[in-house]
This record gives sequence, C-alpha cells and structure tokens, in this order.
Amino acid sequence: MLLSLNSGVSALEQFQQQLDVISNNIANVNTVGYKTASVSFADTLSETLGSNAAGSTQVGTGVTTAGISNDFTTGSLSATGTESDLAIKGNGFFVVKNPTSGASYVTQDGEFTVDANGYMVTSGGLRLQGSAGDIQITPGTTSTATVSGYTIGTDGTVTAQLSDGTTAAGGQITLQNFSNPDQLVKEGDNLYTTTAAAGGLATAATPGASGTGTIQSGELEMSNVDLASQLTALITTQRAYEANSKVVSTSNDVLQTLINLKQG
Repeated sequence: MLLSLNSGVSALEQFQQQLDVISNNIANVNTVGYKTASVSFADTLSETLGSNAAGSTQVGTGVTTAGISNDFTTGSLSATGTESDLAIKGNGFFVVKNPTSGASYVTQDGEFTVDANGYMVTSGGLRLQGSAGDIQITPGTTSTATVSGYTIGTDGTVTAQLSDGTTAAGGQITLQNFSNPDQLVKEGDNLYTTTAAAGGLATAATPGASGTGTIQSGELEMSNVDLASQLTALITTQRAYEANSKVVSTSNDVLQTLINLKQG
C-alpha cells in the first residue's frame, strides 16, 4: 500500500512542477522573444515483487520529471515602426555585452534603444554586438555633423544619415546560432548564457549566413506561447493533480484501516 502512496505523492510533486511551468508560460504570453517551456515525465524505477514462469512481477513507484525543454520556433513578428526594434526572421540570437563586466549573453529580444552615446542597448544597458564590437551609431570623430537618422539592413548593416547630407557606417550586427539551443542557460531579462553543449558557432555570423536568419528592422518577435493550448494543459494538469490527490487520500484511508485492525 505504501507504493500507491509513494506514487501518488510523486505525481503531486511533478504535476505541481508542470503547473509552475504552465503558469510561467501564461505569464509571459506578451514577453518579447519568450520561448514556450514544456515538461516531460518518466516513470521511476519499478519494484520487483517476485518472478514466475511468465516473468518478473514489477510495480511502479511513481513518476519523475525527465526534463524541461523550450520551443525555440520563431514567434510571430509584430511591426512597431521603431528602427531600433529588431526581429530575427529565422534562426539565431543577438549577442549583447555588459560594458562594465565584459560578460556576454545571447537573446532573441530585439527591443533595443540608442543611448546618449549612440550605442544600441537592451533595456538593461547591455550593448548589441557586431563584427567590430559594440554597435554604435555615430558620425565618427572627424565629423562635425550629427546623426539625423539611421537604417538597419536585413544583413545587419547599420547606416547613419548625417545632418550634412552624408552617411556613415555604424557597423554590422552579427548573430549567433546554436545546434542545441535547449542547452542555453536562462539568466532572466530574456538573456541566456552559452554552454559547450549548446553547440554555438565559433564566431558570430553575418545575418543570413551559417544558418542564421535575416534581421527585420522596425519589428519585434513576440512570445511563441499558444495561450489556448496552455489553458488546455492547465485544465488537464489540474484534473491529474486532483486524481492523484484522491490516490493519496485513498491510500491513507486504507493504511488507517490496517492500523485500526492491528489495534483492534
């Protein structure tokens, strides 16, 4: 009877974890670049009760979480009309760097702005990286003109329009690609750190090369959470949790009956 109790308790633990994942997906339904997470389960080691001519007799001891994976398919692109908003049409991640610590991260959140020094930065101040380092929209040290506007091409080329009618190169944005992005580590703020298991490129690539997508300026990649499917999963998880709560309750009642018989 203890096996049924263990199975029920293990299920409650795993379905609680699934509920946590689903609730986080729903909470991030409008988060730019968010990727849907899902839980996969596996049965735990069975207990062998005996064997006969037909084979061994085994009873399972419950369920465990095999892993939590992320769906890295591209979310829908939403037009914003803001030149610094960038979306990747296809595979790839933007590379951003902390100017103080030098730590690098990757992200699919392309909601960048241009700071007072002309650097393209995330909401947290991390600088967007390109083929020559930080992407900076400036006219150059020898020019007295100011930046009146800029464009970003699908290949990541940044071109600044200057007040004197000329243009200046602002660098070229590069993208990192991974053969196994599920091995990236979430760091919050839509950022990931890379691992060897993720299988990234040796160096970041020009958009459109090495399996990366192209850059769409004036657009953002939205969350790929399917709200309808998450709500369905929420109901299913709730029902499974309730069913296993009943298993625990029934097992407890049977154990209490056995105890009463012994004491009687």
